[in-house]
Amino acid sequence: MKGTYLGELEELVLLTVGILYPDAYGVAVMDELKQQASRDLNISAVHAVLTRLEEKGLLKSSMSDPTEERGGRRKRIFIITAAGKRALEEAQELRTQMYRQIPKVALQPIVVGY
Repeated sequence: MKGTYLGELEELVLLTVGILYPDAYGVAVMDELKQQASRDLNISAVHAVLTRLEEKGLLKSSMSDPTEERGGRRKRIFIITAAGKRALEEAQELRTQMYRQIPKVALQPIVVGY
């Protein structure tokens, strides 16, 4: 996984696909990102990230069976691959490792004026 850069939005989408398992499809990902991360994205942006993550091998997709609630339309369902799981674990590990290196004093609120 070394050398595969995972941007912030890619990481959020990957996490969201995991949260929505086994029903992660474009609109559901978009709605969950708005609810959980206050990210108001349009569906084409979400699809672009999902496609990019699949091209990187971090997600895999397949078509669902037609559903009644969507007028018989099929949905492209996404799941996290083993490489996607590793990418999330590495991102979390790096963030945690760096956060722990911040001196506590650096995170104290600064009082300006008296």
